[in-house]
Amino acid sequence: MTTIAVNSSSSVLEQKRISVGRFIGFTILAFIVLFAFLTPLVWPVDPTKQSLRNVLAGPSWSEPLGYDHLGRSMLARLAAALRLSLGLAFLSVLTAAVPGVLLGILAAWKGGIVDRALSILGDVSLALPGLLLVLMLTAIAPDSPWALYVGISLVLWIEYFRLTRATTRTLITSPAVQASRLLGFGPAYIVRRHLWPEISPMILTVGAFGAATAIMAIAALGFVSVGVRPPTPELGLMMTELLPYYEEAPHALLQPIVVVFLLVLSLNLIAGRKAR
Repeated sequence: MTTIAVNSSSSVLEQKRISVGRFIGFTILAFIVLFAFLTPLVWPVDPTKQSLRNVLAGPSWSEPLGYDHLGRSMLARLAAALRLSLGLAFLSVLTAAVPGVLLGILAAWKGGIVDRALSILGDVSLALPGLLLVLMLTAIAPDSPWALYVGISLVLWIEYFRLTRATTRTLITSPAVQASRLLGFGPAYIVRRHLWPEISPMILTVGAFGAATAIMAIAALGFVSVGVRPPTPELGLMMTELLPYYEEAPHALLQPIVVVFLLVLSLNLIAGRKAR
């Protein structure tokens, strides 16, 4: 009895810790999203406009975050870069999750040759390095954010497929699902009533991790000047551009670094822990 009580207490404490962490993550993410989308409304400055008189100038009342090496507003550029990263990450996760979940359910439901064919497709996707795939697409369509979006989506879908397939294979043999099938309920009802409530928490967790991965990948590729090209504001590209001026204007270089850190931190806190 003492062991059960201790385990129960530990579980409750862990759940509280995860809840607090997710609350902090949602709060940070909300501030970042508000900053990204409200800044152009309250601070309508062109992020590509140059003012050579203000090169590497520090923060001031007229420009709260200062200027970069070409005299462009850091506030406007950070907001624009965040909108780009958030938009690409959201689209990548959505585009990867929908086919991944549907194909995972289909593979587990049908079994046999359908399951084997989809599993082989997933293994082939894993065999091709994700970074190589993204680089190939950006070579085909240079200077286009859409190449990053498509490449990251093709890399991420396999995670949703394998998780959904493994979970669905267990669920479809449960008494509740078998009873629904005997009563004549169709696949749509069974997915909505029995499968999705069990799958969705895991999918949302993987989605948060996937968004963080996508943001890190976009920033890393931008840092090596792949995908997005100047003068388009992008967090990794901003780091590359400002790196030579770290001594003259460390505040400018730290801004995109801190933004990426907070963005990835918030998504990892929201995810909590990986589903088992």
